[in-house]
Amino acid sequence: MTKEIWLNLPVKDAKRSKEFFIKLGFEMIEERCNDQMTAMTIGSKKIAVMLFSEQMFKGFAQNEICDTKTGSEVLISFDAESREEIDEIVKRAEAAGANIFGKPSEIQGWMYGCGFADLDGHRWNALYMDMGKMPK
Repeated sequence: MTKEIWLNLPVKDAKRSKEFFIKLGFEMIEERCNDQMTAMTIGSKKIAVMLFSEQMFKGFAQNEICDTKTGSEVLISFDAESREEIDEIVKRAEAAGANIFGKPSEIQGWMYGCGFADLDGHRWNALYMDMGKMPK
């Protein structure tokens, strides 16, 4: 049975991407970081995200890479513990060079979130969900 899941994304510069995600506060898996790839974990369940050089990624995927300037291959969402954490994430992302495509805002009366594109155009969505206000 499946034990773990890895999210794999192509990047133009693995070292630069590593620096970007460190600035956002993500935890790196140092033994899986080199010139061609960077690895990090997200959340309490430690979901692994692997950032591979475009050439390496193409070899694994055996397919062309999506042009993130004109389309999205995925929206990666993660949760935060508070509205204040969302505000901090967007500040860090912007300072690290992200494109903020969704400024922090209230969503459907029970969520608060923001959206940003990383250095390679991959879209990320950070959300705080107040489950007590979620519609039944």
